[in-house]
Amino acid sequence: MKLPTNKRPALNTLHSYRILLYGAPKIGKSTFCSQMEDALFLDTENGLQALEVCCVNVTNWSDFKSACTELKKGHTCKFVAIDTVDSLYHMCREDVLKRLGIKHESDAPYGKGYAEVKSEFTEVMRKVFKLPYGIILTSWSKMVEVKTRTDIFNKAVTTLPTAIQEFVTGTVDIILYAEVLHDGRRVIHVGSSELHLGGDRTGRLPKTLPLDYKQFEIAFRGGEIIE
Repeated sequence: MKLPTNKRPALNTLHSYRILLYGAPKIGKSTFCSQMEDALFLDTENGLQALEVCCVNVTNWSDFKSACTELKKGHTCKFVAIDTVDSLYHMCREDVLKRLGIKHESDAPYGKGYAEVKSEFTEVMRKVFKLPYGIILTSWSKMVEVKTRTDIFNKAVTTLPTAIQEFVTGTVDIILYAEVLHDGRRVIHVGSSELHLGGDRTGRLPKTLPLDYKQFEIAFRGGEIIE
């Protein structure tokens, strides 16, 4: 293997990145994704009837893996939206538990059940993240109580199990938290804080944006957003 001597240029298109968008149900996550250029939805909840989108209904883990196999062969889409990753995880869990012949992870000795579910999900998702498309995962949010030495506060996180959430947030390039402000505006927070997850490996995005993909794209390109 010959090692490189020159720097690789930074990727400057959104469909080169992996994104997590999480927030409360019905806040507009699917609508945000539907505004993406040439997006293909892997719909795990059968909840896109009000949107004009290109989608595959995913009803089980086998459906998902089959769709990913087809995507690997090539597709005209630029983005793949997995809506939601929470439901997808539960499909994976059900598949693994059925294969192991148990009803709950704890029914398998020595933590094998938990390990098998995590291994199956992360192994397949690593392959998904290597596909030549932009990947966006939507997820529900929940509030958890966080205690520090000096304070107690609520933090918005995903509803994924902790280990899976850590895998997803550690793998994606951009983490967006959607919420409704007191004045009714729907926004996405990019910067991380003690109150929510966030992150931006590209370094291109402001800390807060309107919950609108077109504005998100403009900000990514360095343009001026409209509040």
